[in-house]
Amino acid sequence: MTLLLLAGACLLIVTLCYVSLCAASPFGNCRKCRGFGYQLTTDRKGRPKRGKHCRRCDGIGKRIRVGRHLFNLSSEIYRKGTANHPTAKG
Repeated sequence: MTLLLLAGACLLIVTLCYVSLCAASPFGNCRKCRGFGYQLTTDRKGRPKRGKHCRRCDGIGKRIRVGRHLFNLSSEIYRKGTANHPTAKG
């Protein structure tokens, strides 16, 4: 029983930390280019060189986090659902 409570508490702590991270910093580094905006490649001698423009982040190097994306989607659905409600202000 205590192990289940401990696991639940750890899960709650991890979730709250991720929510606070998404609120404080909604954008994270692109996983493909690691925040550089272009993919690093190596030449024949093994030296790093600048590669192609990253298509995943469009060369910016930042992408929106999954948690922030889900929050934005839920906020948009809520706004659309309450926009024409008779008690809505505005």
